[in-house]
Amino acid sequence: MSIDAPKLPIKLKLVHGLGSVAYGIKDNGFSTFLLIFYNQVLGMDAKLVSFALMCALILDAFVDPVIGHLSDRTYTRWGRRLPWLYVAPIPLAAAWLLLWSPPDLPPTQMFFYLVAVAMLVRTLVSACEVPSVALVPELTRDYDERTGLMRYRFLFGWAGGLLMLFLAYDVFLRATPEHPHGQLNPDGYWAYGLFGAGLMAAAVLLSAWGQHRRVARLPETRPQSQGVAHAFGEVRESLSHPAFLTLLGAGAIAYTSQGITFSISNYLYLFIWRFDEAAFAIYPWILFASVVAAFFMVTPLHARFGKRETAMGSGVISVAFWLTPFALRLLDAWPTEGSNLSSGLLFAFFFAANAFGVMVMISGSSMIADIVEASEEHTGRRSEGIFFAGNFFMQKCATGLGIFLTGLIVSMAGLPERANPATVSEAVIDNLTLYYSGLVLIAVIFSTAIFARFPINRADHEARVAKLAAARTPAE
Repeated sequence: MSIDAPKLPIKLKLVHGLGSVAYGIKDNGFSTFLLIFYNQVLGMDAKLVSFALMCALILDAFVDPVIGHLSDRTYTRWGRRLPWLYVAPIPLAAAWLLLWSPPDLPPTQMFFYLVAVAMLVRTLVSACEVPSVALVPELTRDYDERTGLMRYRFLFGWAGGLLMLFLAYDVFLRATPEHPHGQLNPDGYWAYGLFGAGLMAAAVLLSAWGQHRRVARLPETRPQSQGVAHAFGEVRESLSHPAFLTLLGAGAIAYTSQGITFSISNYLYLFIWRFDEAAFAIYPWILFASVVAAFFMVTPLHARFGKRETAMGSGVISVAFWLTPFALRLLDAWPTEGSNLSSGLLFAFFFAANAFGVMVMISGSSMIADIVEASEEHTGRRSEGIFFAGNFFMQKCATGLGIFLTGLIVSMAGLPERANPATVSEAVIDNLTLYYSGLVLIAVIFSTAIFARFPINRADHEARVAKLAAARTPAE
């Protein structure tokens, strides 16, 4: 523990982490249900849906650095971040509901509707999430306490997403005689959108209110007025830091792989693993248990090995556990899909895979916080908002690419729209497995190799924090 960073109270970590619930709900909805909703329920072509979502995500991603920069330069008696967290949640809730209750439009108009509303949702989520996560380097400069804050953010983010996943499978998207597969039941998506909208707004507002007394104060310095060119110059200077570019490259590959996995998940569970309703109801709890495991494991692993090594090792272990069932199935060494034995074994493998996968993401986010001081040493500015916005820029582009690749995988495998899982040919299922598994395997090889080049470790960070603290202390 560094001398200027006392241990943060648990209550603060809890209310800070609560703010990530909105991001978790958005991420789970976009990645898990949006493609299958617009493709299999509304009847849009999978390639068209995935292209629309990729366009929306990439266009919106360019907004993130602007939000980050404006957040860094916000100057109010409530600080730099809180005004954003009080203003953005209500319009976000309205946009989220619109996404899940589209009007009856012809395909071309539906394409543009999806692009516009998805982009609006993404932008408003950024207006909540970027200022919220940018508080991490402000709340503490300690190497381990930053991991502590990040693990609470991931715990709540996953909890929000998995709560909606559980409610979707068990409440909103129940099977009916007309719709034997609940995920293909159009009647439940409006209720799913309404509940998610309320939960998003409430979580962000409560998080802001819970941190108000801690962070509501005038910033130390008042930002000087600057032109647009100068502002973009500062953004470019910050985001071109070598450590950030390294992390950006590794993260881009990892989040593309995650985007593929999330957006194809319902296809995998319906068409390959033949989950029944009971399995779909249990699965969110397995995932949440794995996130809790990651929550408890990541801090000791960072203390023992460091953030970079934890990210590298966890990524390899995660993919090994995740792909093993797919490989065994192709080798005819897996129990009958849909059986209790098959689902039970899958839960065990996926529990381990997701626990290590979450630790990769926690490690990467905590590493971004450490780049803040590395940049400050060179520029004299603290640019928390810009760096986390740059990270979201990467995540959105990568997620958009992942969803687009999923559309290509589904199309190349030969899976038709409104397909019946019971009648799809084995050749189509095998193609789906091979294309997906191959991309995931390639992704982990390259992302791990890039992670290895990240230059900041514990000793570097602590020495830099001490140097910056000494420079701020007036000479006696």
